[in-house]
Amino acid sequence: MLRYKETEDIDARFSEVERTVTAWRARVSTANPVARTEFNNRLRISLIHHDAALEGEVLSYSEIKAAVDPSIISDPSLIPSYEEIRRFDDACNLAAEQAANKKKPFKLDTIRDLYAILSPDEKPKGLPFRKENPLHRLYYHDIQPPEKILPAMRKLGEWIDDPATKHLHVIERVATLHFKFMGIFPWAKESGRTIRIASNLLLQEGGFPIAIVHSIDRQRYYEALRGDHLGLTSLYLEAVETTARTEIQVYDEAGKAPTKRRKKSGAADKDSK
Repeated sequence: MLRYKETEDIDARFSEVERTVTAWRARVSTANPVARTEFNNRLRISLIHHDAALEGEVLSYSEIKAAVDPSIISDPSLIPSYEEIRRFDDACNLAAEQAANKKKPFKLDTIRDLYAILSPDEKPKGLPFRKENPLHRLYYHDIQPPEKILPAMRKLGEWIDDPATKHLHVIERVATLHFKFMGIFPWAKESGRTIRIASNLLLQEGGFPIAIVHSIDRQRYYEALRGDHLGLTSLYLEAVETTARTEIQVYDEAGKAPTKRRKKSGAADKDSK
């Protein structure tokens, strides 16, 4: 039984989120494919925007759109973060593809593959772990010293492969993985982005919507990393439910729009008689 966190009954929140996600699955299954694609495109832009904010970067909608939309021909030199945005988008695409591939299990190497996309310059070097503690960083939680990273990562890999881990609720598994990984912080750059994308991979694989930690929750996210995995569990529950509710609302409103237009047309016909 999970304990209370900030006066909130986490177990009750799990039940509430399960109900919302069940409704989300039913609504998505009947949604117009074009509407789904449009929503997912907007969701990706939102994810990139808010994830960048967690890293202390401010990206505009137009910058992100220009980088990820193949129909827009833009000059990368005019957008400093262009390549970084593209790499993030590519990593998210890989995560979505692997989530749909039920035959390929999530492993520690999956996380490394995502990091390789985010940091292509490190791939020829073998994706080495950091050799020192970063003096200037956004995250202020305790992290493993360099000499303990390798054994800690091996232990994390064992935890990922443990059958008991696979039986955890996917949100609890994601939050615990996220917390453990960030406590190791294997790479000086992109560790945060890597595990957040990996977490969404696991959520999608489990039939859940992706989680977006919004910029307004940036400090709350940092504090959760300094606490325990329950802080992240609460954040993930909230984020998953927000995505599910938002998508349901978008489809419901889109479904009502034609009805409203028909009523207006009918009223006009009646007035003209």
